[in-house]
Amino acid sequence: MLLHGVLKRAKRKQWIASNPAEDAERVTLQRSGDFAVLTPAEVEALARAAMREQDAAVFVAAAFSGLRLGELRALRWTDVDFEKRLLHVRRNLPAHGVERAPKSGLVRSVPMVDRAAEVLDALSRRDRWTGDFDRVFVNALGGPVDGGRLRIRFREAHDHAALRPLRFHDLRHTFGTLAVRVFPLTDVTAYMGHADIQTTMLYVHHVPQHDAADKLSAALRAEATAAQAITALEATA
Repeated sequence: MLLHGVLKRAKRKQWIASNPAEDAERVTLQRSGDFAVLTPAEVEALARAAMREQDAAVFVAAAFSGLRLGELRALRWTDVDFEKRLLHVRRNLPAHGVERAPKSGLVRSVPMVDRAAEVLDALSRRDRWTGDFDRVFVNALGGPVDGGRLRIRFREAHDHAALRPLRFHDLRHTFGTLAVRVFPLTDVTAYMGHADIQTTMLYVHHVPQHDAADKLSAALRAEATAAQAITALEATA
């Protein structure tokens, strides 16, 4: 797809006569639905292992709000509504590109839980970069935090906290699995900025139902008891 796009542009610019990638078959990748999530205790362990206060805040905010890394990089203080306890996701800043609308193309608002509000409030009290249109997560010059270096520091904190294998994006998955336990699926779809509810359904399948075996066993016992009762009635009839 990437090569097709490059060659399509070259053809449009009349640098080449035809796009040799036009007839290539596209490969469809199927999601396995398997991913890792952190428990709230593991999120706190990760935050404690962070070398910088801002990194700890990023990890907590990502895990408890579900914002993508690009959305965290684009977040500004005017997007943080402490009074209404909401995070407004208005922009996305990809690793290589310009700031634009979120991936879904739609602005959305996400509930700001107490723990996320706590770390963001602490950041809002720093000496610089606290104006309405300043970025929440900044580099030394007030620009957007470097996503690549942040991932490296995430890995270092992860290793220091001795957590099981995880990726930075698993922080977003953590929010998803927590949210589906509390909110209707349509709400979670909106909070996470998913294009359709089928993507959100991955989190429903991932949430463990520890009592599922007990419920199924009870249903089978009830069915067996009913069948035995009917057989006994027929024998006495």
